[in-house]
This record gives sequence, structure tokens and C-alpha cells, in this order.
Amino acid sequence: MKAITYTRFGLPDVLQLKDVPQPAPRPTEVLIRIHASTVCKEDPDMRKAPGSNGLWKPANPILGQEFAGEVVEIGAGVTDFKPGDRVYGIDAFGAYAEYKCLSAQSALASIPAALTYAEAASLPNGALTALPFLRDHGRIRAGQTVLIHGASGSVGTAAVQLAKAFGAEVTAVCSTSNLELVRSLGAAHVVDYTEQDFTRSGLTYDVIFDAVGKLPFSRCRTSLTATGVYLTVFPRLEALLSAPWARQKARFAATGLRSARQKADDLRVINDLIDAGRFKAVIDRRYPLAQVADAHRYVEAGHKKGNVVITVC
Repeated sequence: MKAITYTRFGLPDVLQLKDVPQPAPRPTEVLIRIHASTVCKEDPDMRKAPGSNGLWKPANPILGQEFAGEVVEIGAGVTDFKPGDRVYGIDAFGAYAEYKCLSAQSALASIPAALTYAEAASLPNGALTALPFLRDHGRIRAGQTVLIHGASGSVGTAAVQLAKAFGAEVTAVCSTSNLELVRSLGAAHVVDYTEQDFTRSGLTYDVIFDAVGKLPFSRCRTSLTATGVYLTVFPRLEALLSAPWARQKARFAATGLRSARQKADDLRVINDLIDAGRFKAVIDRRYPLAQVADAHRYVEAGHKKGNVVITVC
């Protein structure tokens, strides 16, 4: 099968299209023919330097976390899926390839009938980050005011839609070129950060969600209500050490470390919202598998809107 592999850390050119052996499913696994993947923000980080994918060389030579495709074979012990099922999900590695094996108990769900493979592949990373932050840590509820900082990225576009679905009044902060996008996703108010600093507006919010990890708690604390909650995707010390007795809360969560069962359950929550017409995929650009290096360059530039999709087959 064709796959994008790398054997050393470095610039995008280390990513090479190669022929590699096609995997075969174990008794508890499914074999998926991948139709689409994405370039998550974390993928270039794992490509260019030692860290979570090895210290001396890449421990996993095939990157790619999000995927959507068709089940083509199942192990003898699999009962939840069958050949021909359209599925999507997220795993740590291996989605920059034509085929992938993974446990049937992974973060895997059926694709809603209305979605293409590309649309489905673009959903898990952003949705599975934004949903637990807002629902479990922000305890968002109808009637609240919620500000999403970095509202046009993968996590931000998901957060705007989820906050709206929960019944909140959403303010989205983004750049000039993305104002109409976030309005179309349900933001009642938009703030162009190149023109205005929301922390100086005098307005306060029940929840402030920093979806890009660039907004310190200390900077936006006066923009929270007396019992407001600040959420951040970046593990800032001020969030990790937030006093439990404080009326205003600062919270960080490693949502990617949740169990596969929790993630699969949340994908089904997203499916229900999609079926109800309350959540949609946001795709910026699409690249063929052979041009993954170009997709990495674009994502590293830091200006993507929503998601960057890789068309595999």
C-alpha cells in the first residue's frame, strides 16, 4: 500500500511517499481502507523534532491521527462493525496511508449519512477537544455568555458550534478574514483581534475558552463574571494551580488522554448534532496524499480555517 513515512525529524521534505506492507487485522481489530485524513496541528510538531514520537528517530514512521474510510475486513472477535461500514475516528498514528488496522474498541464511530469521507475525517480532533472542555470543565448551559478565543481553527470552529448548540450566546474572536466564517457557525458577536482587544471592552463572560492556547488567565480575568470559568488548551501553570475554592476558575484538561470509549461516545454525540443540522464540518484546503508535505507547510504557517484534509483514495 501507499503511505507517507519519515525516518528522521526535520522539515516537511522528510515526509516521503513509499510502498509499505498492508496490515492485517488481529482478532479484535478492523482493517479500514482510508479515504481521507487530515493534518492536525500536532502532526508537524511530531515531524520536526524529538518528543512524543521518539527521541532519536520517529518511533512511528506513519503520522496522521484523524481518518475516515470503509471497513474492508474484521477480526474473528469483532461484532460492532462489518465490512462495508463507513467509519471515522482518531488514533495516535497511521492515517497517512491507504489502510490502517485498529481495535474495534478504539475512538471509532459510524459516519452520518449526510457526510462525505473528507467531512467526517475533519471532525474528531476539534470536536473531541472542544466538547469535553465546554461540557465537562466549563459546565456550559443555556443562557450563558461564552467567548471563544481562536474561533476559526479546528478546535475553535467546533467550539463555536457546540456552544451555540448548548444554548449559549457566543462571542467569537478571530482575524478579519474569518469573521464571516464564525458568524455562519452561530456566533452572535464577533471580535476582530487585529482591531479590538476584547479584554478592554468592559464586557464579561461566563466562560472564556482559549482554543489556541495563547491567552493567559491573568490577561482575561477581568473579562470573566464573578463565577466565570477560563478554559485553555495549553497547560499554563496558572490553570494547573487554580485554587479550588476560588470563585473564578481556570482549567486545563488533557482531552487527548481520555479513554477510547469516552471518545467514541462523544463522536456519537457529535453524530446526533450533525443529524439534527446543528454541527457541520469546516474544511479549509484539501491535498492529495502525495502532497502531505505541502499540507504541513500550510498548517505550520498558522492561518488555517477549520481543517486541512488529505485525500487518500
